[in-house]
Amino acid sequence: MSSAADSSSNFPTMIIPRGTEIKLNTHGQLSIKTPGNLVIQNSGTYSELESTNGSIRIEDNVQVEAVSVRAAQACFIQGTLTAWRVHAKKIALEDRAKAYIMLQESEQLELSKTSRLVGNFANEKEIYLMLGKFTPQLKELPTSFDMQSSTGFDDTKPALAPRVESELPEPLRKALAILEHETKRTDLDGPSAEVLRELVFALRERDMQRTGLVYRDAFTELGVPSELMRTAYDLIDSYFRRRT
Repeated sequence: MSSAADSSSNFPTMIIPRGTEIKLNTHGQLSIKTPGNLVIQNSGTYSELESTNGSIRIEDNVQVEAVSVRAAQACFIQGTLTAWRVHAKKIALEDRAKAYIMLQESEQLELSKTSRLVGNFANEKEIYLMLGKFTPQLKELPTSFDMQSSTGFDDTKPALAPRVESELPEPLRKALAILEHETKRTDLDGPSAEVLRELVFALRERDMQRTGLVYRDAFTELGVPSELMRTAYDLIDSYFRRRT
């Protein structure tokens, strides 16, 4: 018995604090929510990682992929983190750490000289605006990538299905026709022409979410819009108000 006890002492002990929630979603991804500090020592793919009162640490040589990472205090990254959203008071990338974060929500960001941060958008609107400016380049990208060489994850997930484009509702179709005409005006300054083109692109792509995010700011940038532009704004605004 003593020899068995001695051999078992060579293995680390796993402690699950009271109040910890561990779930598995339909895609086979773990979701871990704990009241204390959370230390990730093994590479893996997660749905959500959350420390409601403490911090989260991803240790050296560990590669973590997660949809959402939330920490009441700090998120320390020594290895590699790929995430859609990271929310913490402080996000710290230590030596040689890598983070691929689309939405970064933190009061403080610390980067060592040898770390690397990719993404770092403040909100979804910034993502739409940035991707909209490089749509031709995005369309040239292959539909899937071999991520194993760069992040250590197998690319076993199916490619996203193409968006099915439906006909624009009548108010938005009228607004688009007006805006396409207005973008040809030679008296528009650079910023005004840019925001109008952004809105026209969103409407042409039948991207309702993106249109809803950008249309108010687009018309605000115009300063003193023409009567036609006011009509286009009213058509778009009325449409989205009816949907809410």
